[in-house]
Parts: sequence; structure tokens; C-alpha cells
Amino acid sequence: MPLPATFTIDSPGDAARAAELRRVKLLATSVLAATFVIFLAARALLPLHPVFGFIAAFAEAATIGGLADWYAVVALFKRPLGLPIPHTAIIQSNQHRIADKLGEFIEQHFLEAAPVEAKLRQIDFGSFIADWLRDRKRSEDLARFALRLLPEALAATENSGLMTFVSRRITAQLMAIDLAPLAAGTLRAFVKEGRHQGLLDDLLRGVHETMTTAETMAMIREKIRNELPTLLKLYRADKFLVNKIVASASAFFEEVRNDPAHPFRGEFDRMVLTFVDRLGTDPAYAERIAGLKRDLLARPELTSLARHIWENARSFFERSASGETQVLEQYLVRMFVTAGEALAGDAELRTEINQGLVAVLRTVVAEQKSGVSTFISDQVKSWDMGQLIALIEINIGRDLQYIRFNGSLIGGLAGLALYTLEYLLRLL
Repeated sequence: MPLPATFTIDSPGDAARAAELRRVKLLATSVLAATFVIFLAARALLPLHPVFGFIAAFAEAATIGGLADWYAVVALFKRPLGLPIPHTAIIQSNQHRIADKLGEFIEQHFLEAAPVEAKLRQIDFGSFIADWLRDRKRSEDLARFALRLLPEALAATENSGLMTFVSRRITAQLMAIDLAPLAAGTLRAFVKEGRHQGLLDDLLRGVHETMTTAETMAMIREKIRNELPTLLKLYRADKFLVNKIVASASAFFEEVRNDPAHPFRGEFDRMVLTFVDRLGTDPAYAERIAGLKRDLLARPELTSLARHIWENARSFFERSASGETQVLEQYLVRMFVTAGEALAGDAELRTEINQGLVAVLRTVVAEQKSGVSTFISDQVKSWDMGQLIALIEINIGRDLQYIRFNGSLIGGLAGLALYTLEYLLRLL
């Protein structure tokens, strides 16, 4: 149950209106008293001259009209003279019914889909967002606000178990990915672009450089020497063979590197494409890649790396939130300002934003309008009606008091007309 709402009358405007209300009330009451006194005096003087009959008729009807309108104005807000007269204190007595009808009226006439959508379409949300973001001061305030929320958001993320949930979901998603077709597709695109030929050139260059080093040549020579017959060792055939092998290999490598159409390159293409095809279709390859993926994801080093990255990120965010470093704040400010400038220059995107927000807000209003109606009704029911009526009287009571003046005048004129008609009929 909501607490009763309270209303205060403490603004200079309210004080001035309250003083004016008191002045008009006093004037209206004075007019009522004056018409009553005039009525009594005219009735007393009626034997002296017939004209006093007309004055008495006007004053009598003016008094009755003023009194009736006083009663009507007072009965609207409270009980006249505190008497328990039926159908008085109308606003207070019907507080709950007024509350329900007010909520129903707003729901039916203000929150209907058509007028809400029409009003929303008049608002250029996209331009407003663009202008707001382009203002560097506002973007700075937004960046600082976002950074102040970061530590709490990070703490909530860790304490809620969200990190565990996310890590499990990521691991499950990674395990569900079939890497073999992806790898095959990537390699096929690699071959289609001819980039594997550059890899072949690098591979040939690396092999050539390795073979021509003294250590490699000595190792090859020793291997050949161990395999040769003793007679050939005496003639140092091992050195001759090593030199011939290296020279032949170097010439072959150079020939392949300098000839884009060399047959070896065609063989290399076929070899690579055959491997790619097998990689995409052979279950054995798929199982090997899946096993490699499982082993990699199960490695404790990967978990430790992820934890280390998270700790570093959290430390950076905390230092950014405390103002120790301005790097992230400056980046966010630039990002917001740039986004605002880009949005300001993209009319199509602004139109899409406007249409999207209109659709979202229209749906929200349609779904929540009954809740708005109930909220308004509950609020009105919780109001302190005594204070509310005082506030209403201050703001519209002056106009209501003029009803009393009008009642006295119209009543007096009506009474005068009737008396005149009666007087003329008596003369006939």
C-alpha cells in the first residue's frame, strides 16, 4: 500500500494565489451580506415608494443566488458549515471512484496505440542521440558514469557465478565446432589465392640455407661416410658426394623458385589440394583435429592464461574507474563522440533508429498501459485529500468564487424580471 502523498504550499506563487483567494472570498461574502442588508432595508422602505419593491426583489434573488452558489462551491470540496448534508464534500467522498475513472480515462484516451505512435513519430530520437553524443562534455560524463559502474559490475559478475557459466558455455560451444571443415575451407581459400606458393618458396629457401651450413654438410658427410665401402672412403668419395648433393639440391631449389610454371609447383598444388580434400572428408583427420582441440581446451595452462587475462583486465578497469589511468576514459569519449558524428551524418541510420524505437516504445506502452492506469489509480487513492483540496482551491478557487458573483447578479436580475412581470400583471 503506497504511503499517502503530501502536498506543500510553500512557493511564492502559491502564497500569492492563497492571498488572492482570501481576498476574493471576502469580497464575495461581503456582496452576499450586502444584498441581504439591501433586501431587509428595501422591504422596510417598501411602504414609502413602490420602487423599493423592485430593489427588494433584486436583492432577495441576488442573496438567494449567491447563497446557492456558495453552497455549490463549498459542497464540491467539503461539507458546508461542517454539516453532514448528503452529496457534499464530493471530491473527498468519491476519491476512489475518481481515481479509478482517472486511470481508466488516461488508459483509454492517452495511451491508445494510434495517438501514442503518432506522438512518438514526431520525435527524432536519432538526431537527439547524435547531438547528445557529439557534445564532448556529455560524452565525458557518460564515460565517467560507465567507468564508475565497472567495478560493481565486475564484482557482481564474479560473485553471481556468471563467469563460471560463461566459461562453460564458451567451452561447450568450442567443443561443438567441427574444425575439420573450417580448416579445409581456410586452406582451400589459401590455395585458391596462390599463397601456398609463397609458402613453398619460403620452405625451399629455408631448406637450402640449412643444407649449405657447415654443420649440416658435416652431418650429411658423416652419414654418407658411414654408409660407403672402405675403398671409397680412401678416395674421399664422401666429400665429393656431399658437394654434388648440395649442388644439385641448390640448383633444383633455384630452378623451382625462378620458374612459376615449374612442374614441381603443379605437383605441390595437387599434393596440397589432396590433403585439403582429405581433411574435409576423412573421419580420421576430423577425429585427430577434435582430439587436438580437446587436449588443448583441457590444458591447465589455458585456464591459467584465461584467469591471468581476466585479472589483468579487472585491474585495468579498476584503475580506470579510480582515475589512476585515463586511457580507457579517453578511448570511450572518442568512441562516443565519433559515434555521434557518424550518426549525425547518416540519415538512413537515424531513420532506422527512429523506427526501431517507435516500434519498441509502442509495444512497451501497449503492454504496460493497464499497469500505468493501475499506478495512477493507486496514487490518487493514496493522496491526502485534505491537502490536495487545499492545493486545488488555491489554484482554481479564485475562479470558483466568481461563480458566487455571477450567481448573485444572475439571481438578482431573474428576481427583478419576475417581480416586474408580477407588478405589470397586477396593474392589468
